Amino acid sequence: MARFIAAATDAAHFPAPTLPEVAFLGRSNVGKSSVINSLVGAKLARTSSTPGRTRSINFFEIRWPGKPRPEVIFADLPGYGYAKLSREISQEWPKFIEPYLNERPTLALCLALVDVNVPPQDSDRHLLDFLNASGRDFLLIATKSDRLSNNRLRTALNILAEAYPTAIVIPFSAKTQAGRNEVWNQIRQRAAEFPAAASQF
Repeated sequence: MARFIAAATDAAHFPAPTLPEVAFLGRSNVGKSSVINSLVGAKLARTSSTPGRTRSINFFEIRWPGKPRPEVIFADLPGYGYAKLSREISQEWPKFIEPYLNERPTLALCLALVDVNVPPQDSDRHLLDFLNASGRDFLLIATKSDRLSNNRLRTALNILAEAYPTAIVIPFSAKTQAGRNEVWNQIRQRAAEFPAAASQF
């Protein structure tokens, strides 16, 4: 159960911090919207054939079935790394993306999405360095895992593990739902452990 609550292009427009939040980050063509829609089982985030369409941080309340109140908030952040938009979006980071990642008191977990079919990218490494430096808890979600055979997937995951040795890597496919339960288990665990949410779980 999910509901859109806000779109922010300035820190002043962030919704009041209440529930634990999960941020989704990744390159513009990594399949971020498909991952979000797969997790919630609905077309919540807009998918597009044109990378970089998300230009704001979009906030969504998520409520478990049978629960009276929302339990967590998903924050869909603008993609990066797409040539036509990378400079424009990078100029926007100090305005509202960096303040969100650095200062948001209810940010419980970051999901850093990378395409498992693509070799490790400098832009992804820069993001993980940023998250490490800010002390944020994060998972590395290897998207589009259904496009590789088992052997090639194992090889690609080993390459990611070597490139990002401090990260927990979870292969994910929006098409087959592979990894969906594991990601949800991590989200629920981090949300339940988050200090701001301790009285709600």
